[in-house]
Formats: sequence, C-alpha cells, structure tokens
Amino acid sequence: MLTVAGYSRPDGFSVRGVVVDQAGAPIAGAQVSLYASPTLLAETTTGPTGEFTFSDLKTSRGVLRVRATGFSDAEREWTTTDNNPPPMRITLTPLPLKELVVVTAARTTTRLAETSASVAVVSAEQLEQTAALRLDDALRQVAGFQLFRRSGSRTANPTTQGLSLRGTGASGASRALVLFDGIPLNDPFGGWIYWGRVPRESVDQVEVLRGGASHLYGGTALSGVVNVLSRAPETSSLSAELSYGNQQSPGGSLFGSVRRGKWTMSLGAEISKTDGYIIVDEDERGPIDTPAGSRYSVANLKLERQIGTHGNVFIRGETFGEARTNGTPLQINRTHLRHLSAGANFETTDFGDFNLRVYGGTQVFDQNFSAVAANRNSETLTRVQRVPSQSTGLAFQWTRVVGNNHTLVAGVDARDVRGASDELAFVQNRPTFFVGAGGRERTLGVFAEDFFRVSSRLFVTAGARFDRWREFAALSTTTPVNATQSATTQRFPDRTETAFSPQVSLLYTPSDRVSLTALFTRAFRPATLNELYRSFRVGDVVTLANENLRAEQQTGGEAGARFYLFNHRLDSRVTMFWTEITRPIANVTISVAPGLITRQRQNLGRTRSRGVEFETEARLNRHWTISGGYLLADATVLEFPANTTLEGLRIPQVPRHQATFQARYANPSLFTLGIQARAGGQQFDDDQNRFPLDRYFTLDALASRRLTPTFDVFVAAENLLNQRYLIGRTPVSTVGPPLLIRAGVRFRFRG
Repeated sequence: MLTVAGYSRPDGFSVRGVVVDQAGAPIAGAQVSLYASPTLLAETTTGPTGEFTFSDLKTSRGVLRVRATGFSDAEREWTTTDNNPPPMRITLTPLPLKELVVVTAARTTTRLAETSASVAVVSAEQLEQTAALRLDDALRQVAGFQLFRRSGSRTANPTTQGLSLRGTGASGASRALVLFDGIPLNDPFGGWIYWGRVPRESVDQVEVLRGGASHLYGGTALSGVVNVLSRAPETSSLSAELSYGNQQSPGGSLFGSVRRGKWTMSLGAEISKTDGYIIVDEDERGPIDTPAGSRYSVANLKLERQIGTHGNVFIRGETFGEARTNGTPLQINRTHLRHLSAGANFETTDFGDFNLRVYGGTQVFDQNFSAVAANRNSETLTRVQRVPSQSTGLAFQWTRVVGNNHTLVAGVDARDVRGASDELAFVQNRPTFFVGAGGRERTLGVFAEDFFRVSSRLFVTAGARFDRWREFAALSTTTPVNATQSATTQRFPDRTETAFSPQVSLLYTPSDRVSLTALFTRAFRPATLNELYRSFRVGDVVTLANENLRAEQQTGGEAGARFYLFNHRLDSRVTMFWTEITRPIANVTISVAPGLITRQRQNLGRTRSRGVEFETEARLNRHWTISGGYLLADATVLEFPANTTLEGLRIPQVPRHQATFQARYANPSLFTLGIQARAGGQQFDDDQNRFPLDRYFTLDALASRRLTPTFDVFVAAENLLNQRYLIGRTPVSTVGPPLLIRAGVRFRFRG
C-alpha cells in the first residue's frame, strides 16, 4: 500500500503530489481523480510543474487514478496520515505505440491496434515540434497527403487547396473530407479547404485516414478523412504562441478555457500575415509580377454544459476572414465566413451512445482575374467574381456495444448547399457582361457498421452507406452591360443521383508483435457546385465549368502488415493499395493557342492509382524519436474514349515517389529539436503531360528552450536549404517558397 503525503486539519484531509515522466520531467495537464470506491470524490489537473492538490477531504482512504495523453494510466491506493510526509511522486510510462487511440476509422473510439485502416496520428506535441507555420504544411509530413499543387496555404489561392490522399489525383476540390470536431471544413460550394480556420493552439491531435471512407462519411471522403480534434477544456487554462519571421510574417495563436461547475467556455483564435514572395520563376518574371501574400484571422467561441455524468451539450460560433494577393496587382481575392454549430452527446447503459451535430453558415468569396501580357509588362482585368454560398447540415449517430463481441454504429446525415458565381466580364478593360451561374444541392445519407471481434486475434468490420442527392434550381444568365442588348437565361434540368458504398475489412494478429490487414471498399464523390457552374482563369489557362458532370465512383482494396518490435519501441507498417475511379473529374485541354489554353472539367473514363505505402516510427530512448514514410503511387489514365491520346498518361499533380522523415529530440531540462524533411518525384501539371515539374527536396527545423515552467522560446526555419523548385506551369513557371525563418515565444498556464 502506498502512503500518500497528507495531514489532518480541522476542516478535513489534504493530499498533494507531483506527476512526472520517466525522465523526471513534470507532466502538465494530467487528469488526477480521487475515488472512495465507487464514488468519485474530486478531480483536478496538474499544473505546469506537474503538481496537484486535494483539500478538505472528508475521508482518509481511497484510490488515486492518474491519466495523461500519451502515457499509460496509473492507479494507486492512498491513505492519509497525521505526519505530513513529502509530496507523493507518480511516474507515468509512455504508452506503447499500438495503444494510441484514434476515432476516425469507424466513427467510434478504436485503438490503433484494432483498426485495419491506414491511419496516421499527429499529436499536439508533434505539431509543436514542427517548423511549419500552417497546419497543411505540417500535415505534409504524412506520406500521401497532397494539396492540388506543391504550394501550401501560406501563398496559394484557396481554390487550389483541395486535399487528396494516396495519389487519387489532386484538384481544386478535395477528394478527402476534413473535419474539425466532427464538423466538415470542406468549402460547401467549391470543396477546397481554408486551413487557417483551425487555430493551431486549439489542436489536440490530427488523425489522417487514408483510403476510401464513403461507407461512413459520404461523398467527400473518396480518398480518406482528416479529423482534427480540439483540446478538451477540462479546467481553466491559457496557451498562446507569438512569432515573427522574414517576408514580414507576424502571427499569433491562442487557446483559453474557463470552467465553472458544469459550464465550460473555450476560445480559439489565430491571426497570421505574410507579404509572401514573387511566385513566378526569376527567368520568366516581369515588372507586373508582385509578391503573393496573405493575411487571415479566425476566432471560435464554444460554450459547453455537462448534463449528468455522461452527457453534454454545446454551441460554437466561428468567424473567419482572409485576404490574398496572388502575384500581380489585379489578382486578389477575399473570403468572409460565419459559421454556427451545436451538438449533444449522451451515453446510456441500456441504449448505447447518442451523438448529434447541427451546423450552418454563410460565406462570400471575391476574386479578380486578369490576362497578363506575354512579356509580363502589363495585365488587363478579365473578370470580377463574387461567390456567395450558404450551407446547413446535421449528423446523428448511435453507437452501442452488443455482448462482448460487437460494436454497432448507425446514423444519418444531411446537408443543403446553395451557391452562385456572379461575375462582371471585361473585354479590353471595359465591363461588358454580367454573368451569373449557380444552383442548389441537397444530400441525404444513412449508414451502418458492425465491428465484430471474432476472437482475441481476429477482427472483422463490415459497413455500408446509401446516399441520395439532388441538384436543382440551377441556371446561368448573361446580361449585357449595354442595356440595348437583351439578356439570356439558361435553365439546367434538375438531376438526382444515388450511391451505395460498402466496405469490409479484416484484421488478424497472430502475435502481439504482428498484425495483418485486408480491406475492400467502394466510395464516391459528387461534383461540387463550383465544378458544375463556375469557370476560372489561372495565368494563360481558362478552365470552363460543366453542368453535365456526374459523380466519381471509386473501387479500392488494400492489404498490409504492421510490426511492433523491440518491446514496442519500433512501429512499422507496409500497405499495398489499388484504387480505380470511374468517371473521374479532370481538367481536360480543349484547345491551345498563343497566350491562351482552354480546358473544361470533364468526366474521364477510368483512372487507377496503385502502389505501396510504408511508415515507421522508432523511440530510440526517452529523448529521441525518429519516423519516416514513403509512398509509391503509379497513377495513370486507363480509359478515356472521348480522347484516347490521354490513355496511359500519368494523372496530373501526382508524383510517383513521395518520402518524408522526422527526427525529434525532447529534453525539457535542455532543449527540444525537431527536424522534418520531405521529397517528391517528378509530376505533371497538365492532363497531356506536357508540363513536367521536376523532383524536389525541402528541409525544416525547429529548436525551442524552456525558460520557465510556463514560458518557452523557439526559432523555426522552413526550407532551411532555400531550395527553389517548381510548383506549377500554367505554362508560366511558378516556384515554391524560399527560406522562412521565424522566432517566437510560447506560454502555457493551467489553473
């Protein structure tokens, strides 16, 4: 029996102690609970120095339980005395890598060792040790994670920030779903992602599920899911990061929470700005080329109330604003977004767990397009565009454990989106036409899944989903500025499509060191309103909309093995995958003329991405961790009867080889060091494989030093070697960001 430091007082007993890791470093934010079986007496969290205290206890005996993210739980019997001995010291041991918990694979809490899906988990500590300023750049360390082009959200146009995974083919619209606490972040009109909407200080962990997941998440999860989980505001706390870098790049991120009884309020906020750099290659740029920069601010406020011991309700409001310069004086864009969400969670003994989310928001996206002269000495305005959109949605889920072997999940979700592209077209710098196009889309989906534990070593998961969506009230209008000419209106017929998305997977663990997996899935992605009705121009390339696009359909399978070696200090996984997409939506070249390339969004016949994915992570000792990943993706066009010259060509924007490497040294008494490297092979920027982008390599580094238990200083460098590599050819060559060095401070406080 462990004797805990305590002493009697007239008003009760007190217990105090400190929680540390195996290196003796204090663990802040650990949850400490006192029980007099089976009653919970009190709860608290450790402060910055790992200390905790319970006062005014009416009993002198019970159980002390300690829990901290990334560590095994600890439980001790306790009894107080009148002698007041030194404070209790509790040492937590790190969790084996296979014990990390994920939630995305089956829409319910599942241990990593018990899921057959390919899931990468990025913790808040790993994000903190990453030099990248933006969340999407930090997640590029996950093999297979890819935006439309090689550029990140720091300087890229938001319409190019769609996400794809495993070489399915990048486009402006995401082929993967991005969630923030279960609420979709995909733009409802265009499908791209505003990565700045998630304040980094509010992130607890990010889970990246690779492979089709439409059987649970619907049409936006054709190639996978990224689930961003926010920090749980279990007590009053405040954390902040402030930094400043070259290219006039100040930034700050904040998360704070206050708890009073059953009420909790939390605030996440972030502001960032950069003047950017000139994106056109030095050999091609002219006087008209200016830096591409951005600035944004975001704030979300959440109010939550505990209901009983196993339930809660919440409401959260968000405001987001962004403005960008895109490389010339006239090419600018702005976004204003307002969003409201609410939800409830209830756990019952007899009927299972219930989860409800409702959300809605409005958004306005403004953008200017221009034509740049061949000598890049001047530009002329071609279009001024405004894209207003509205969306509402709900998601309901039920989860129940049946017997000892089954976990059932079922639910329904629905979404309604309306949006339009309102444009003023210019000819020879004169406004000529008002052009408007848009429509409405309504989606309903139902799903169910059974997680079946056949034995202690064999797990079978089977699920399916049915979706039905309808596009209606769509039209296009053209109104001449000159009132003497008549307007024209084209109404598009209403359309309805359905999709059935099954998935079945197996996980077999012949020993606690090896697990084998196999998976088969069907997935889909409907065309966005943006792809159906909005045209755009980038450089000399005009891309036309296509109101006749049909949904993409995916069929995929994978098989893999996972190894836990050297007392679970080494975790390695290899997966072979195969994915075919019928009717993939691609930008197809229609004509090529001097100064103008015309493309249109079209359904190709069939594409295939197949390859091998490898990841490994090793804890060398209590301070050093290294990890790496590699993706081989053979992504080609198999069939396109309308233009057979594209058959056999590689899918645009997909490199054949991707590799990542990370090394982390964490010693709070000295310093923390994080190194990240990534490399990509050759890829093409167009469907005809005429514009290759050569291979590239970048190296990032971050070093931090703890000055006090609550205060750190750090310096970070992105593209440490200042490599200049191509990120696009339109056909003008654009290059990736140069070296960005920033220095800053971090502050952590827990009440």
